[in-house]
Amino acid sequence: MRSFSEFADRREAGRRLAEPLARFSGPDTLVLALPRGGVPVGFEVARALGAELDVLVVRKIGAPFNQELGIGAIVDGSPPQTMINEELAQTVGATAEYVELQKDKQLAEIERRKRTYRGDRPNPKIAGRTVIVVDDGIATGGTVKAALRALKAAYPARLILAVPVAPPDALAELGSECDEVVCLERPALFYAVGTHYEDFTQTEDAEVVSLLAEAAKNVRAVTRAS
Repeated sequence: MRSFSEFADRREAGRRLAEPLARFSGPDTLVLALPRGGVPVGFEVARALGAELDVLVVRKIGAPFNQELGIGAIVDGSPPQTMINEELAQTVGATAEYVELQKDKQLAEIERRKRTYRGDRPNPKIAGRTVIVVDDGIATGGTVKAALRALKAAYPARLILAVPVAPPDALAELGSECDEVVCLERPALFYAVGTHYEDFTQTEDAEVVSLLAEAAKNVRAVTRAS
């Protein structure tokens, strides 16, 4: 019996999210999921669309003495893109030296995750493609904003943000960062992404690797059949 949660789990959320995205079907579409929780959602979207799936690794830069408070983010890319809220950084006492140290630390973690998830595969091609950024939900939107701004610098033909759930104020702020926002649930009273799922078990690295491998097989099958 279903509870009042909108989604049973991330995979179900992805299947439902794929429906309004069907017009972007095809192997030239790239679904970029934010790991780790966005990957099961993105997997179902990519499978339904016959699209390529990859990950976009984004790391938050936390404030001194409170790493949960994000003062910026760094996004995987060539080169990596960094976004810092300068006003907030100054308020919390994050010096330029502190920010540089945190950037180096998070870049090292990005490289570790890239090796874990992609192995030796290069970053996917962005320019000229329809790119759909997928996560399992949005709370404040800071990390997603950094991701969208980094991707815009790579010149996609269209940049779409697609999430199962997010608060309206965050979506309003993100709308100017991409060509279109697709969101299934926009609750006015929003507490946390996980409250909208029956099963919000943490996604592990092994699941991310497995889903990326399966998605690659799926898109090769679609390409051979077309």
